[in-house]
Amino acid sequence: MSMQDWAEKDFYAILGVSHDADAAEVKKAYRRKARTLHPDANPGDAAAEQRFKEVGEAYAVLSDPEQRQQYDGIRAMVGGGARFSSGGGGGPAGGAGFDDLLGGLFGQGRGGAPGGTRFGTPGGAAGGGGFEDLLGGLFGQGGAAPGGFPGGFGGAGPQTPPRGQDLDASARVTFRDALEGKTVSLRVPDPRGGPARTVNARLPQGVRDGQKVRLRGKGLAGPGGTGDLLVTVHVEPHPVFRRDGDDLRMTLPVSFDEAVLGATVEVPTLDGTTVRVKVPAGTPSGRSLRLKGRGVKRSRSSDERGDLFVTVEVVVPQRVDGTVREAVEAFAKATAGDDPRAGLADRARS
Repeated sequence: MSMQDWAEKDFYAILGVSHDADAAEVKKAYRRKARTLHPDANPGDAAAEQRFKEVGEAYAVLSDPEQRQQYDGIRAMVGGGARFSSGGGGGPAGGAGFDDLLGGLFGQGRGGAPGGTRFGTPGGAAGGGGFEDLLGGLFGQGGAAPGGFPGGFGGAGPQTPPRGQDLDASARVTFRDALEGKTVSLRVPDPRGGPARTVNARLPQGVRDGQKVRLRGKGLAGPGGTGDLLVTVHVEPHPVFRRDGDDLRMTLPVSFDEAVLGATVEVPTLDGTTVRVKVPAGTPSGRSLRLKGRGVKRSRSSDERGDLFVTVEVVVPQRVDGTVREAVEAFAKATAGDDPRAGLADRARS
């Protein structure tokens, strides 16, 4: 495959992945497309066969870290895929192809090596130097250190020094602290063997269980700046409330007579107060009642909140004797004609 192909073809689009896709995503996308476009699955379909070849070419480049870096460099240099004329057929002097341009610059003559110049391989130009080395020498910058083009192609300056290493840490907070935001103290080990240090970090309001919070400049120092600290937050469960986005959910126990006859009961809220809620007569176990604006605060700068959903749970007494038993037996006789399972067997057979 020639550099002209590299300059013109968007291998990421061919595979249907983003430019920052990792190796696993690239491989998964290739397998999915190859399975769909394989000639055995599309006998006699020339278009599918051509696309199958293109997918294979794209995967061959993007699955190789070195070739992928070189490909990204070439695409960046030509503005993401500028088209060059092939230079054949008696075209104008300025219409040389991309391979011809770089091939001529590096003393290879028109067209470069057969099949296109391959940078970073033993058969490449200038004794097999990397793409960065070739361009660095061409523009008077000397060799380029691994990791990118040194200061652009115009010799604007040395390569940007690397930042310090990012570090990982974890923090365990209570349910309430996660909702309100909290400053935590983290013991961060030094991967280089140095002493651990304490970092104070302010977790954002409303942080969720399992969320990663990036703390800028809290990692290791380096010549190009300080790295970041990635904190994985673990939120302890609350004994009453459960979070559902900006809403809260809880279970409200009610007695048998409250559910049957109806009642007004006290319901606790997250801020420590209680509100009086009417449970309608005949409320079954499992029904949810909505308390508007009693959920999670949506943002620090807003007073808007989610809602609190209260799920009714009818509590059955564990011991029934004496007058209580007589009352329940009387209730059973009075409601003997009501079958709560009426039609259940028929619905099960449908």
